[in-house]
Amino acid sequence: MSALVKLIDVSKRYGHAAALHPTNLSIERGKTTVLIGPSGCGKSTLLRLIIRLIEPDSGRIDFAGEP
Repeated sequence: MSALVKLIDVSKRYGHAAALHPTNLSIERGKTTVLIGPSGCGKSTLLRLIIRLIEPDSGRIDFAGEP
């Protein structure tokens, strides 16, 4: 099964602060994926990147195999 969403070395910074360190993640079609973590760890930034509200500073996000 191929990934519906695939992040490859994706990172995001706001000024000098790293909001998301280089991250790799595959979200499979038909599977439940849960993001958990403490406040400020990058959950909202990750979701904003996935739905393309913001652009990553580095890395690539593929949707169904397409960049």
